[in-house]
Amino acid sequence: MKFELDGREAYAYTGGKPLDPALPCLVFVHGALHDHSVWTLLARWFANHGHSVLAVDLPGHSRSAGPPLAEVETAADWLLALLSVAGIQRAAIAGHSMGSLIALEAAARAPDRVTALAMIGTAYPMKVSDALMATARETPLKAIDMVNAFSISSIATKPGFPGPGMWLHGSNRVLMRRTQAQAEHHDGVNLFAHDFAVCDRYANGLQAAAKVRCPVTMILGERDQMTTRKTTREIAAALRARVITLPAGHSLMAELPDAVLNALRTALLEPAR
Repeated sequence: MKFELDGREAYAYTGGKPLDPALPCLVFVHGALHDHSVWTLLARWFANHGHSVLAVDLPGHSRSAGPPLAEVETAADWLLALLSVAGIQRAAIAGHSMGSLIALEAAARAPDRVTALAMIGTAYPMKVSDALMATARETPLKAIDMVNAFSISSIATKPGFPGPGMWLHGSNRVLMRRTQAQAEHHDGVNLFAHDFAVCDRYANGLQAAAKVRCPVTMILGERDQMTTRKTTREIAAALRARVITLPAGHSLMAELPDAVLNALRTALLEPAR
């Protein structure tokens, strides 16, 4: 579904159903160098089970016009503005990795509008190593291969939605390469380095946590090498979050879609407080 926001086109996938603002809404926010497609199965389930769904493409990612936004805070403002344009007054928000920080900031900026918060594959602070940041700047395709290897916890994980030729490593690599190439072509931006810098710079997590009023669930991968569980302890305590740990790496939605779906159902239907 296409929207116009500040004179630029914005896109959100609605799970194959028309958007109905009267239904409880769930917003999905992707991570670095990803787009709405990482949420396809989850979005379709909720859209077919009594929810309206918006799985957004952040500015400068895939179908949403750039330029990409430079800070988590501005991305959160964009997300809340998109909800207003879509006619959605209140919504639950689920974010993955970089998207989890954007979701957190949105819940802090509009606590009366966010009904529940799910932070998937998250960490705070979400620092990026100097070596990986340099590789992202200088040889982004090499960095994509590195992150792809780090993000999936096994060499040959069976896809949650298998099909001929389906391979998690290969599909994630293609998605990241395509998103990178589109940003270079349309906006002249090294999107990988940009997104990593957005995560690395964000320093408002604990202040944001103090303003969040809704129930919070963290869905973490016990084999996650990108956002390790030890980096979630302080922010989880500040948010009084329910923590669900799954046997997966950073790409939880691809590795264990059914388990992530069940965790999200728990987050939305069985509030922790």
